[in-house]
Amino acid sequence: MTANSRREAIPILAAALLLAGCSEDKPTPAEKAAAAAVPGAPPGGAADVAAKNAPASNVKESNDLIEFAYSYPRDAAAIPELAAWLDGDRATKRDALIAAAQRDQAAAEKGGFPYRAHSHLQAWQRVTSTPRFLSLSAEIGTYTGGAHGMTNFDTLLWDRNRRKQLKPLDLFTSGEAFDAAIRDSFCDGIKRAKAAKGIVADEAPDSVFAKCPPASAQTVWLGSTDGRYLDRMTIAIAPYEVGAFAEGSYKINVPVTGALVRALKDEYARDFLPIN
Repeated sequence: MTANSRREAIPILAAALLLAGCSEDKPTPAEKAAAAAVPGAPPGGAADVAAKNAPASNVKESNDLIEFAYSYPRDAAAIPELAAWLDGDRATKRDALIAAAQRDQAAAEKGGFPYRAHSHLQAWQRVTSTPRFLSLSAEIGTYTGGAHGMTNFDTLLWDRNRRKQLKPLDLFTSGEAFDAAIRDSFCDGIKRAKAAKGIVADEAPDSVFAKCPPASAQTVWLGSTDGRYLDRMTIAIAPYEVGAFAEGSYKINVPVTGALVRALKDEYARDFLPIN
């Protein structure tokens, strides 16, 4: 099976590669609007987003066994410790993909059924850069031979003051404090996002999707509107977390409020700017 035919068979994974692509065309009004929805997007719109996220490292591999892609932007490449970690993460993800693919290929040959190439497509994007933090987001498309592929997300912060990699939740006193500070706006945001897709939130007591999940169990992206303070936040939710696979993923924008800032560890409070 060729790489082209695999992408036709699993378009959800091929679509993930768009994260790493950059168009040289003048951005359309729709593209500008989409760029404005990205937490911490620069005011220039889609063109500036593309320039900031032009990958400094972009590794791709495609053959009958696997399809692999992993990229990260120049802001990350400029930090030697972070670039080394990303290179190591890339190697780990590729090795795991090959090991699983070889195991399933052998099983397919033994069982006399077709093998479907496995995929891991991951693109790190710059969300924002402040004097203290570089914030990155990642969307990951995977396929392991089943009925469909899967989309997942990742996040990281590089703390320039401590020269250390963090997760956004590391900045808060606890996951419980973080959840309590944003629960209402997060859960209301899910309902609005579902309604925008024409989906009525399932509130039946026996439904697995009846309850709003804790935001701390999802992927948190921190952004900035002014390049100085963290004042924007998006919660990325993978398929199956709040609805059936057909609903796809959700990206819920949640305001940075005073209540959220009060849930921070003292050393990070000065790096945030609440809306009230």
